Amino acid sequence: MKHTILIRLASLVALGSVGVTACQKSATSDTPVTPAVASSFNQLQQKILTPSCATAGCHASDKDATYSQHGLVLAAGLAYDNLVKVSPRNTSAKADGLLRVKPFAALESLLYHKLYFDQGVHHSSKQYGNPMPLGSQPLSVGQIEFVRRWIEAGAPKDGNPVDAKLLDDTTPSVSATFDPLAPPTATEGYQMRIEPFDVAPNFERELFVRKLVGNTQDVYVSRIVTKMRGNSHHFVAYDFQNKGALPTLDYVRDLRNADNSLNLLTALSMSNHIFEAGTQSPSSDYTFPEGTALLIPAGASLDLNSHYVNKTSSTIKGEVYMNLYTTDKSKVTQVVKTFNLANNSLSIPANGKVTLSKTFIMPKTVKILSLTSHTHKLGEKFVIKIKGGTRDGEVVYTSTTWEHPEMTTYKVPIVLSKGEALVSEITYTNTTSKAVSFGLTSEDEMGIIFGYYYEEN
Repeated sequence: MKHTILIRLASLVALGSVGVTACQKSATSDTPVTPAVASSFNQLQQKILTPSCATAGCHASDKDATYSQHGLVLAAGLAYDNLVKVSPRNTSAKADGLLRVKPFAALESLLYHKLYFDQGVHHSSKQYGNPMPLGSQPLSVGQIEFVRRWIEAGAPKDGNPVDAKLLDDTTPSVSATFDPLAPPTATEGYQMRIEPFDVAPNFERELFVRKLVGNTQDVYVSRIVTKMRGNSHHFVAYDFQNKGALPTLDYVRDLRNADNSLNLLTALSMSNHIFEAGTQSPSSDYTFPEGTALLIPAGASLDLNSHYVNKTSSTIKGEVYMNLYTTDKSKVTQVVKTFNLANNSLSIPANGKVTLSKTFIMPKTVKILSLTSHTHKLGEKFVIKIKGGTRDGEVVYTSTTWEHPEMTTYKVPIVLSKGEALVSEITYTNTTSKAVSFGLTSEDEMGIIFGYYYEEN
């Protein structure tokens, strides 16, 4: 009897084991396996950064042609460390205390600002350069909101604080129509415009057109407002050094031919330029300090320069408006002037690299409102420093591209006392077999500081 009971117990244990095993197998086979969900940052990388930003020629690697300008690689495996808690190169953003990505603070993160094409609407007209992705379709409302929420959640590398469904929202963030900039009234000022023009697929078009301002007497400009269609790289309005060598009025001059070769006649005309106004943002609104204004002589004309980037497979339109708002002469206590500080003593050896400096001493105390630079194609880096006074040696301007130099506006004007100076420090790389010196043609070189300033009485 005892033996029989033991056999039955053993059988029950065996059956139970089989049953448990069978249940385990059943549960394993019937329960779906949930795949690991990519972190919010990995989704941002896969759905936004990799397809829209880390593309050849933009932010794919340090070998990109534009890398010297932005110093930012957004390829997978590198983007996070290059973004989070990193100071930007953009001088205006840096002056405002922004980081490329500042955890918990989207409005203090340059990445968030750069995703808006209509910058004037979305962040109080801050001027932080070109919106991104330049030349391509802007991100959708959902994609931009995903980025904002990720930053506000602390910009974590791991974890999923943001609803991934936002990435499926394809609502356009930019209107399909372009609303023209309303002109000033006849008593308020003048509007200048570059009419709509085509930009061919996968092409960068840069053009110039000389236009009359329309003023029959001297006027004083206290505010400059610009508005452009999307995918503009920059807009600049130039005056001319030699008024006896002006381009034909209202005639569009392209910087590059259809085959992308340089148009030498247009390049030559650039040597006659003096900076008058400019922006790299689709919309901008700049007001000179109270009591100051820019003098525009009677009968003036300006060379309007627009550059558009098209990385799509379809033709796009470019268009530019600039409003010049004037003020009564009686309200002007200081006339804004433009720097035209040139180093004409250039000697750049064949197949060589050289850094050339020149000091420009101020004959009077000045307050500097903005600075930009001009070189030809051998110009690799343009630095402006202060010489003398408490800020001796301070770098106040840096640009690493000759075609699209930085345009820096100072919220607090730089004050240079009489006898203090600006120093231009320009690095040239000459890959040709002949020495190059200062000159007006595209085969020669230049090194000029442009900018706004006014003198202390």
